[in-house]
Amino acid sequence: MQRETAAYFEKKYGYKRLEPIEKGWSSDKKYRAEDSGGAVYLLRITPAGKDANRREMFEMTERVAALGIPMSRPLHFGTCAEGTYSVYEWIDGEDLETVLADLPDVEQYRYGVEAGQILRKIHSIPAPEDVPDWGERFGAKASRKIEIFRECPIKFDGGEAIIAYLEENRGLLENRPQCYQHGDYHVGNMMLDRAGSLQIIDFDRYDFGDPWEEFNRIPWCVQASPYFATGLVNGYFDGPPPMEFWKLLAFYVGSNQLSSVSWAIPFGQGEIDTMMRQAKEVLDWYAGMTRVVPSWYIPDVFVQETDGVFYRLKAPFDFGFLRAYGRVFKVYDDQDSGNICFGLEKDGARYFLKFAGAPTVRSAVTPEQAVRNLKAAAPLYKALRHENLIELLEDGPMGGGWRLLFRWTDGISMGRMYPAQHKRFMALPQAERLQIFEDILRFHIHAAEKGYAAVDFYDGAVLYDAESRRTLLCDIDCYRKAPFVNEMGRMWGSLKFMSPEELTRGAVIDEVSNVYAMGAMAFALFGGYSRARANWQLGEAAYRAAEKAVRDERGERYPSIRAFGASWAEALQTDAEENNAG
Repeated sequence: MQRETAAYFEKKYGYKRLEPIEKGWSSDKKYRAEDSGGAVYLLRITPAGKDANRREMFEMTERVAALGIPMSRPLHFGTCAEGTYSVYEWIDGEDLETVLADLPDVEQYRYGVEAGQILRKIHSIPAPEDVPDWGERFGAKASRKIEIFRECPIKFDGGEAIIAYLEENRGLLENRPQCYQHGDYHVGNMMLDRAGSLQIIDFDRYDFGDPWEEFNRIPWCVQASPYFATGLVNGYFDGPPPMEFWKLLAFYVGSNQLSSVSWAIPFGQGEIDTMMRQAKEVLDWYAGMTRVVPSWYIPDVFVQETDGVFYRLKAPFDFGFLRAYGRVFKVYDDQDSGNICFGLEKDGARYFLKFAGAPTVRSAVTPEQAVRNLKAAAPLYKALRHENLIELLEDGPMGGGWRLLFRWTDGISMGRMYPAQHKRFMALPQAERLQIFEDILRFHIHAAEKGYAAVDFYDGAVLYDAESRRTLLCDIDCYRKAPFVNEMGRMWGSLKFMSPEELTRGAVIDEVSNVYAMGAMAFALFGGYSRARANWQLGEAAYRAAEKAVRDERGERYPSIRAFGASWAEALQTDAEENNAG
């Protein structure tokens, strides 16, 4: 920034610090402006000659802000030595695109729904009366995009299928309503503020046109999260969209793809590759333009809310009976067991309630079978009571289903179905992960001595309370008296932790099978789930001990979990001595 310009903003608005922001595609210069009182603002300067519609843009963002849209609110507009400037409120937060993947699916969907509801409100601003007819205007635009594709020296496969779809469906453009458009509405132009609230940014590509054409940027949302993209369209329509929407969306997304590679060429090979990949993905979604509802859309998702906490089901279900245990503060809805789990608080005490009987989203069994399974699980928690097993307080019928009530723990889950928690878990210091593994071994030695074998043991069953340094197993619902014969073929569980005999009908399942699961857990904790030596984080002796535990041949494994535990402890000691000697 020129010294004269900096002096102008200090004198006019008291901005003591102006830090450049190197982000975005526009020609605007962006700055983080801070005044003497510590208040922060976003300053945009549009170079002279490129600022023809900047006042109109600013006035339109004022109209949008007046609707109560969560956004960077416009504050000041004027001219300076470098061009036309505008000042907006600063949003202190993170780019939604960056954090979305670490959120549970239900949160991704919920933010999508909210984004769709916001967009519908933005579209309440009508287009000017003299705006040209949409059919003529976008029809001409589609024709230009066809020309651009055919003249582009770099083409993607399937482009002619898109062109054929456009030519056959031009009639969809007729008599479409028009309104104000954000112009670039996708996950890359959204933020989460420090309170976790969704904020919309970058209105500088605004336009007027068919409100449904605004969804032409949805490929960026899909790449970030199909749940978010599904929520976006469902939130906009307050439910599943009509078929006419899907037909037009295919038209708009397809026409956008035709010009995408040509647009990317000036920006280099990286952007060209990105657009080529996106074109392939789009054509895959639409099966080469032979279907209109894209494959990324998730039709059977219903989001329900209790006490301000959102969760997914296949259909509505009345959980009013939970009030007997207080306020819901957490929900785990991602279990293939057919169970849904709630964190509940009442009179200062916290509980973990596991419920079967609701239509959960990932269930591999019917609600009736889930109830039978959960009934059978209660005796297991009583028989295997242990300091590293969550404490069962109650069990019995409730709400037309069955519940198990446990004492709550403030642990984080190792389960990969909860990305943010899993990331924190795997980042725990090595010493704590070693203690976690020792606790897991100790519980399973206890289970084996009681005559039980672990079935469906997986990382999602492991919780860790970093404050108390306590490991807890929260899911032993499928454990069985051993030995027993595998009558299923592929049994319940995550393949990463299953022994070969758990995949083989007629094989015997016993403690030796669980030795394999314990070895697999060692590789999960200290190899990032990989069994490659290059990814192993401990010493050579520990690697050899874990590798022996996961051998396909039963006779080559340790004869018991206790024997594996002893060999593991000895290996750690050997590695420590070698490190000290080195």
